[in-house]
Amino acid sequence: MLNENIKIKRKAKGLSQEELAVKLNVVRQTISKWEQGLSVPDSEMLISISEILETPVGVLLGETVAEATADDLKAISEKLEVINLQLAKRNEAGRKAVRIAFLAVSVLIVLGFAVLFFLNSPYLGWNFNDPETAVIGTFFHTFEWVFVRIAPFALIGTIIGTILTRRES
Repeated sequence: MLNENIKIKRKAKGLSQEELAVKLNVVRQTISKWEQGLSVPDSEMLISISEILETPVGVLLGETVAEATADDLKAISEKLEVINLQLAKRNEAGRKAVRIAFLAVSVLIVLGFAVLFFLNSPYLGWNFNDPETAVIGTFFHTFEWVFVRIAPFALIGTIIGTILTRRES
């Protein structure tokens, strides 16, 4: 039953054994063995076959499927509408969170520039003959040097991100 159903559904989709094998990441001989009834796919592979052939696993296994009535279709459409609304709310919440993160990073970058501007590189006046002071001063200088070169690009990126994540009407 399973072997015949796989073959019928594969042919109905217009797929050769080779094409189905490529989509399932198996060799063509495996498909041939399934269709001849010499072996059967495991449960995970059966699910993959059903997805590729766009048919329920139950149908592949020989289960008959009753046609949906108008009431069933209405109930399904109502459930889908509720699910779509929940997904839309979740996507909107995610977009808001990302936008807030972009805004927060933008503010931090601007504050970083302000702090560096007002401090005016105080480490330049330090006595670097003391090894500890020299190490700390080097770290400050390296941070300042990297920040001043990378932060403008990060600021532009966060501004663009903020604009792209605004609510679309």
